Amino acid sequence: MQRKPAVAGQFYPGSEHKLRAALSRLIPENLLPIPVKGIISPHAGYMYSGAIAGQLYGRITIPDTVLIIGPNHHGAGEAVALYPDGEWLTPLGTTVINSRLNSLLLQHGPYLRSDRIAHQDEHSLEVQLPFIQYLSPDVTISALCIGHGDYPSLRDIAHGIAAAIREFGEDVLIIASSDMTHYESADSARLKDEMALERALVLDGKGLLEICHSRRITMCGVVPATVMIEAALQLGARQADLVAYGNSGDVSGDNEQVVGYAAVRVY
Repeated sequence: MQRKPAVAGQFYPGSEHKLRAALSRLIPENLLPIPVKGIISPHAGYMYSGAIAGQLYGRITIPDTVLIIGPNHHGAGEAVALYPDGEWLTPLGTTVINSRLNSLLLQHGPYLRSDRIAHQDEHSLEVQLPFIQYLSPDVTISALCIGHGDYPSLRDIAHGIAAAIREFGEDVLIIASSDMTHYESADSARLKDEMALERALVLDGKGLLEICHSRRITMCGVVPATVMIEAALQLGARQADLVAYGNSGDVSGDNEQVVGYAAVRVY
């Protein structure tokens, strides 16, 4: 079955020509991309967060297979929803779901269930795909949408993902799709986001989850980010860096109610 785009023409251009032109502007040329285990990439409209995501994608190499993990903004479907076999469509064309990786994820990953409903209106995974398609047209993907979870369950999911990737036997990039603080002043957002990013950059998934809860940091993809960090550690990651940070006020000029965006590499 084909997953149709839910936010083409809203979060990003709806025609192939306009989308390719946008991506060519957003992804800088002549960078030095490196292989990484995982990334945290923003998922707002390209007008707001596309340049930050573009700086990130321009600085990583994309293997033949990618696992995208996003939050469940709508609460629909299974709590830990793996999109079943099929393909995803964007204006750039179709991308095939990697059925072998899917099978291994279901075999090793506790709580994972095959489910389309959680994905049908969810934008957080979809907005990552054009960047991936543009840079690696023949890529295959797995797509995982996760709602809430405590640290022990997220750690178990992450360890299952790592076990699946090890058995898969090929490099897999793990993308955690997340924006940062929502609808606070630019100064407040930056202070809170610095606290969250401090934990992410030392690969402390538990600490990231805890500080977002204790300090009410509205990082919508903290669950995917925690899972990515824990899985990357299992796969040998030892460091992380911050590629870019900004907020919606940088574009809109409104610094009273912003959304923060961060681009992080884990390797």
